[in-house]
This record gives sequence, C-alpha cells and structure tokens, in this order.
Amino acid sequence: MAERRRIRPLDALVSPRFTQIATFARLPHDRNLTDVDAAFLGIPFDDGTTYRTGARVGPGAIREQSRLLRPYNMILDVSPFEVLNVLDYGDVDVVPGSHAKTARAIEDTLATLLEAGVAPLIAGGDHSITLPVLRALRRVHGPVHLLHFDSHFDFWDQYWGERYTHGTWLRRALEEGLLGRVGQLGIRGPQFTPDDLRYADEHHLHVVPIAELAENPKKAVGRVLEAVPAREPLYVSWDIDVVDPAYAMATGTPEVGGLTSREALDVVRTLSGHRLVGVDIVEVSPLYEGPGAVTALLAANLFYEFLSVMAKNAVAGLPAF
Repeated sequence: MAERRRIRPLDALVSPRFTQIATFARLPHDRNLTDVDAAFLGIPFDDGTTYRTGARVGPGAIREQSRLLRPYNMILDVSPFEVLNVLDYGDVDVVPGSHAKTARAIEDTLATLLEAGVAPLIAGGDHSITLPVLRALRRVHGPVHLLHFDSHFDFWDQYWGERYTHGTWLRRALEEGLLGRVGQLGIRGPQFTPDDLRYADEHHLHVVPIAELAENPKKAVGRVLEAVPAREPLYVSWDIDVVDPAYAMATGTPEVGGLTSREALDVVRTLSGHRLVGVDIVEVSPLYEGPGAVTALLAANLFYEFLSVMAKNAVAGLPAF
C-alpha cells in the first residue's frame, strides 16, 4: 500500500509569515486531491447582494489574514494540520453578472471535491453561493442538516422579482428538498412583516434568537441538534454578520447587537462530536474594513476552529466527511 502523502503549512520558523504568496494558513495551493481530507475554496461572487457589495474580494482577504494561524489549537487540544491533510484549492471561476452560470461552476467544482471525499471550507462571496453548494452536497450525502448562523432569515421569496439572491437562498433550498433539520441561530433586527416569523414556524425551522445564543452557546446549539444523530451529515453556513459590527464591520448588511468575536469562536467549538461535511463563511466585504482587517482576521480564525472541530472528530473516530 502506498504511503499516505503528508500535506502541511509552511513552517514559520523557516519562512517568515510575511513572505510567500497568500494561501489559507500558508497551505499548499494544489488541485491534486490524493490523500486530501479538507480543502479551502474561494467563491468570489457578490452579484446576489441587495445592499452593499464587495464580498467578491472576501476570499483573498481571509487568506491574507490567515498567515498568523499556528499548528496547535490549545482550546480544543488538537493539531488540525497533523490530523488532517488540508490544502488551498484556489477559487471557483465565477461568472460575474450570472447567478445561473456561477451556480453551475460551483456545483461542478464541489462535485470534484466531494467525489474525492474532501470536506469543503468555503469562503464567499455573498450568501447566494450556499444554494448551489447544498445542491452538490445533496447528490453525495442526501439532504443534509443545516446550521445557519446569521442575523437575517434569508428565506424571503424575491427581491425586485429576482428569486436568486443572498436573501432568498434558504427558501429555494427548502423548495428543492435539499435539507433535513434546519437551525437558524443569531437572528435579530427588524423584519419586513410578521409573515417572516410565520414562515419559520410553518416550515419547522428551529430559530434561536441572538440573546439565547450568546447567553449559552452550547445549550442553544444543543437544542437545535438534539434530534440529529452525531453520524448524520451536518453542514454549517455562517454569515459573518451574525457577529456584531463592532467586531465584524466589513460586511454588506450589518446588524447591531450580534455576537462578540470570542462568543463566535465558542459557538464553533460546541460542534465537536457532530459530523461536519462542510462549512461556508460568507459576506466578508473588505471594502468596509477598518484598520487591522479585523473581519477577515475573525473569519480566518473561525475557519481554523471549524477545521479543528473536524480534526477532533477524526481523532474520536467519527465517520469520514
């Protein structure tokens, strides 16, 4: 049997962190999926936004701010890059101005990763990119359970007659039968009408308001996942605007009163023990970033925590992605 190849980030004690081209966590940029467990994938598309654009440059900013990630996660007590082979797969070749063509490109790229047994770590782009991701996941896993972290419901029917935007993707996913149990966590802010709340009830979505999520993340997430067996596929879609704009200002539709950055990291860590088949972090829009690029820095660290959870699960013997 051939020896499994070893994929690791650049050693910062050999190559200083400010050198070399920016890839996620300074991992190799490679499309050879042999022996790969997880891959960072950029989807630089923001034509689905309904307010502020700029998320198309999110993947590059996240890569740049991931330079400081280190090999050992002391909170979860795991070295993710020792447990898992991870690489930076680059970006999907999106088609600006066309959601339909971009969706097909996303599905095709995801099919390649998923057929190779690779878990995608996806950097948007706006939230409309999640719909084609879920389509690709369904072909491999069947309907997946979804944890949707966001300040908005994202199940409106249309904007100005357009049915495919960053605020409609969840309704389309439900209509297409892509999902099992759905939890929406961190929801807050004003809505258009009371009908928004009724839609969640009518479609058996498990809504966790921001106050409940921030007060006790483990309990809040546990309530949503109590009926989800640990070995069933779970996908996480994380809109960066679930975090308060004081900690994540660079996003297209900011809402006050969100999670702190520390609370956000704590939320991700509660997912240890659940089979994560992929994750996206969307709506990072660096055009609105202040000094220090704190939003992209937070997104990079959230990806690291998700990856650490996956590694922790692998050590515990949870099924492959």
